Amino acid sequence: KPGITYGQSDDIGFNVANNPVHVHDFQATLLHLLGINHEKLTYRFQGRHYRLTDVEGHVVRPILA
Repeated sequence: KPGITYGQSDDIGFNVANNPVHVHDFQATLLHLLGINHEKLTYRFQGRHYRLTDVEGHVVRPILA
């Protein structure tokens, strides 16, 4: 969808007023568009597996065409 705006901010553009998107959500959406399951993509650090999008990353489906 070219040329869309998602979410709203306050009058001065400082705080999110509606539909916030965290960086983990943005990463999950990009990985989804690349055909990669962001929930299974992990990296190992100090003996533990971590998800790149953390546990709170979700695909933002309303912006997808």
